[in-house]
Amino acid sequence: MMEKTDKKTDILVAAEKLFCEYGFEGTSTRQIAAESGANMAMINYYFGSKMGVFKEIMEDRVMSFKSQLNQIKDENISAKEKLMKVIDQYATRILSNANFHKMMHRELSLSLRPEVFDQIKGAMGQNLIVIEDIIKEGIACGDFRDVDIRMTIVSVMGTISMVTTSPNKIAPDTSYDLDNEKDREVIKTRLIAHLQDMILTHLTPKQ
Repeated sequence: MMEKTDKKTDILVAAEKLFCEYGFEGTSTRQIAAESGANMAMINYYFGSKMGVFKEIMEDRVMSFKSQLNQIKDENISAKEKLMKVIDQYATRILSNANFHKMMHRELSLSLRPEVFDQIKGAMGQNLIVIEDIIKEGIACGDFRDVDIRMTIVSVMGTISMVTTSPNKIAPDTSYDLDNEKDREVIKTRLIAHLQDMILTHLTPKQ
């Protein structure tokens, strides 16, 4: 059983690497089999098709972040502290998996597989609701002023996405590489500090 579970994981890891490099259309089941050391029959057994592999990877990423968000939401800390944690963990998560984020963004924007992506977008929408609830909590207790919540969330997520896809926009005279751990840490530190400062300035009630 352990060997089978490990092989399933090997398939998912190999497929994610290939999808990030070549996209969904540019990756074949045969390539996934060769990269993972599995055979075609094993891929079909676990996932049914290349689409099944892709769907499981996407769902796993979205659902694992939802679990992370719910843990933060349920912590016995202020809404302000929760939101700072969300920004920290969301930025860290995306920057640590920049190639996957770029691939997912590209595939979702193409909308070539609506039956899968509608489901994934629905799950992502649930994640937005969790963040929305944290901001509503802060507004209700007076820590935050009343704002356009969805625009606030999009401002955070859009900034993270832009920095991830085009890191040199924040430092035009350098050549940041998110695959380089040192560069990634510099970008992450700047990004989190900026977003936390921006969002606190935006949400703090005016005197």
